[in-house]
Amino acid sequence: MTHEPFGAPPPAAAPHEPLRTFHPRRAALGRDRADALDRLWPALGLAVHDETSWPRTVAGRLDTEALFGRHAPLVLEIGPGMGTATVALATADPDRDVLAVEVHLPGVANLLLLAERAGLTNLRIGYGDALHLVRAGLEPGALDEVRAFFPDPWPKARHHKRRLVAPDHVRLLVSRLRPGGVLHVATDWLAYATTMREVLLADPDLAPLDEDRAGRPVTAFERKAAAAGRPATDLRFTRVG
Repeated sequence: MTHEPFGAPPPAAAPHEPLRTFHPRRAALGRDRADALDRLWPALGLAVHDETSWPRTVAGRLDTEALFGRHAPLVLEIGPGMGTATVALATADPDRDVLAVEVHLPGVANLLLLAERAGLTNLRIGYGDALHLVRAGLEPGALDEVRAFFPDPWPKARHHKRRLVAPDHVRLLVSRLRPGGVLHVATDWLAYATTMREVLLADPDLAPLDEDRAGRPVTAFERKAAAAGRPATDLRFTRVG
């Protein structure tokens, strides 16, 4: 099975479309991940770019209560990678639902597998561009928290316009946070951390909380970055507007 029916991200954006904040990669799934994708996707997966498959509210937005089978505060995690931190945080916080959206299919499959092993019922995994989901699927004020841990830093200057933490993207994400909701970002690139801080401080509807990890576990990715001389910076802001 090719696994392409799972709402694959569309081809590179045309000039009139929003720029991608990610660089798509292809990698082999392996037997266990392919099996997890086949078995668990119908119950736990959301095809971000196949809106006809979404459970819908009367207003036409994504029905997150139908997706999770309950009413609970909702956390959006953008780019969970292979999902170890996502599962740890969801396990420690069973009273909130977590919608983790990833653009790399091996990460989606691995997160499905980890969620099954942990017996999680408060986690769903979206495949595709999280910003598309936010624009098209989420009501203003729908989110209790937005997390983006180690998004692509796009270190070359000509690519900075593709960064996730940019003014327009932040405005979009903040609009979906409830008053008092939290935006938590982390990066291992010092220059990007500086830019993130400037962008978040400039948003009129955000106020800084602290630079604490707030329970975010250390992953293998972060340990490798720290060993290379790139310690992580966490930034946490709350919506006040």
